[in-house]
Amino acid sequence: MSVTPRWSRKKSHFPLLAVLLLAFITCSILYNEFSIQQIHESPDHGSTPTTPQTSFTYVKPNLLNGASEVLDRFSCCNSTRNYSGKKIQWAEPGTESGRRRSARQESCDVFSGKWVFDNQSYPLYKESDCPYMSDQLACHKHGRSDLQYQYWRWQPHNCNLKRWNVTEMWEKLRGKRLMFVGDSLNRGQWISMVCLLQSVIPADKKSMTPNAQLTIFRAEEYNATVEFLWAPLLVESNSDDPVNHRLSERIIRPDSVLKHSSQWEHADILIFNSYLWWRQGPVKLLWSSEENGNCEELDGLGAMELAMGAWADWVASKVIPQKKRVFFVTMSPTHFWKHLQEYGAPTPIVTNDYIAPRM
Repeated sequence: MSVTPRWSRKKSHFPLLAVLLLAFITCSILYNEFSIQQIHESPDHGSTPTTPQTSFTYVKPNLLNGASEVLDRFSCCNSTRNYSGKKIQWAEPGTESGRRRSARQESCDVFSGKWVFDNQSYPLYKESDCPYMSDQLACHKHGRSDLQYQYWRWQPHNCNLKRWNVTEMWEKLRGKRLMFVGDSLNRGQWISMVCLLQSVIPADKKSMTPNAQLTIFRAEEYNATVEFLWAPLLVESNSDDPVNHRLSERIIRPDSVLKHSSQWEHADILIFNSYLWWRQGPVKLLWSSEENGNCEELDGLGAMELAMGAWADWVASKVIPQKKRVFFVTMSPTHFWKHLQEYGAPTPIVTNDYIAPRM
């Protein structure tokens, strides 16, 4: 008995299956091309493919009816969860800020320049002559032999700064409040400014308040003050005590500067800084709307962005440029670790191609 006919019938099914499979693939390709064409022709779609977008909840900062409890060094989180993605919705600066920027562009830009060595007219004061010099800043007193750092002055590229004149500076400050706000770096700037100014004020006409969150140097003759406000993170935090602020857990209200702005809002000239304290690990966020101590956790850079948003909102909505001047001091290169920069560098960085280490 032959098996050939049975084999032939079984083999005949394969061409039919192949044709059906080919037809299915062809239809799928045509359908996909048609769908793609519809997407390109639809007015609701752009010419580029869309990508999923993360939705953010925007928080209006610095609300007067915010948190009722003020953070201090005893504050703690009852629980901690991951960062929810909230962002700060800060006010856009008004037209006055635009006019101020235009005016600055037409004048000399004192912020663009370089350091030059000048051992003829510098230093402007000796640390031993300043009764307010802090031991933390008294390098010569504590044994630093290299004093060349005192002979560098700032030289703008396209203009010259006037020689420092103490009396002229006091006249500009007459009836005004000059305030530095930030961490120990700005405190050093404040002490240096006090040392520059105090020499022409008689001993019975000047005073310094005791060490507190707000420390004030007062010159009675000029009805002027040079002040420092300890606010290392600018927003309200549990590290706002000027002495007891080294805590294992850092907590901030990322949406409020009101605790500090109540003290700086009436100053005529404000110099802010904040940076190093954001480089010390994750930060706990306690939003003003949260009343049960439930915190979120975010890395330092992200937390700084939120805090700067709350600060920028205050500046944009409260500052009138004709009445108040505001400056923000950025971070200069550190020399703490040799692998980042030159440890104990005796001269400033003068090249424009310097790249700061990542935060």
